[in-house]
Amino acid sequence: MTLPQEMTLIEITTPGGPEVLQPCSADVPVAGPGEILIRVHAAGVNRPDALQRAGKYPMKPGMSPIPGLEVAGEVVALGTGVNEYSVGDKVCALTNGGGYAQYCAVPASQALPIPAGMDWIQAAAVPETFFTVWANLFGLGGAHKGQRALIHGGTSGIGTTALMLCQEFGIQAFATAGSADKCAAIAKLGAEPINYREQDFAEVIAKQTDGKGVNVILDIMGASYLNNNLKALGMDGHLVILGFLGGGKANDVDLLTILGKRAVITGSLLRARTREEKAEIAQQLREHVWPVLSAGRCLPMIDQVYAYTDAAQAHARMEGGDHIGKIVLRVK
Repeated sequence: MTLPQEMTLIEITTPGGPEVLQPCSADVPVAGPGEILIRVHAAGVNRPDALQRAGKYPMKPGMSPIPGLEVAGEVVALGTGVNEYSVGDKVCALTNGGGYAQYCAVPASQALPIPAGMDWIQAAAVPETFFTVWANLFGLGGAHKGQRALIHGGTSGIGTTALMLCQEFGIQAFATAGSADKCAAIAKLGAEPINYREQDFAEVIAKQTDGKGVNVILDIMGASYLNNNLKALGMDGHLVILGFLGGGKANDVDLLTILGKRAVITGSLLRARTREEKAEIAQQLREHVWPVLSAGRCLPMIDQVYAYTDAAQAHARMEGGDHIGKIVLRVK
């Protein structure tokens, strides 16, 4: 397959608002050892992309300055040592950055075949959120059938994915949102909605569970929700922190509640995980979740689709907070 020498990508011209995302030309990347080169058809938009754009994401040496953590497309070249894929295969993949581009090189171990019946847009909305939810809700949080979970930001990409998987695997779910429309969307996903503008979520959890609390909380707020999260946790509960929209430094933490409930507080950054760790998550998804997706269940909810050259508009949509589900870029 003959490849062009140059491609169009979206660069962060300087740390700032959505307007700093601008198209530019660059060389097409080369698939290194263990990597595949993907002709990108669609790329998912995620909160870490916006943090990176604003200069607030902890970028380690070697991380790509190009945003974009998930893509769907066609394999067009193989690096040395890759034998699980062939040129022409349709895949979705968790990237190490670089997804807002016409071509993206990713470790083959972080790619998965696109489930039957799924189009490019849906497939691009899968990797970042499903990797994140599986590793944190089911991995660090240990959620399993018969338990109760609280998902904050229930209509985000992470939130909708978590709620669908909770329903699929027999976990009773509660989720917070800030409007009647979003609460209605949560109810359609089989969860108990809590309007955080009108209700105290810890009080609702206590009432709905007869004071037993939830087993796992998936939290994107951080400091502002910490003590209320501890109130909502049950005995031996796990609080898994994924973000800090409500602040990254917590004061006046209720340590007695942590001790009394034997609570576990943990968290993780997906991008900072090693290639081996990401490969292990991919294998778990292939075993436990891919059959579900292939059967047409738990398909990602798509909010809006933008041309990748309109990435600034996509980021403005995400940061406006009105979206329900995933925002995706169509790449040509």
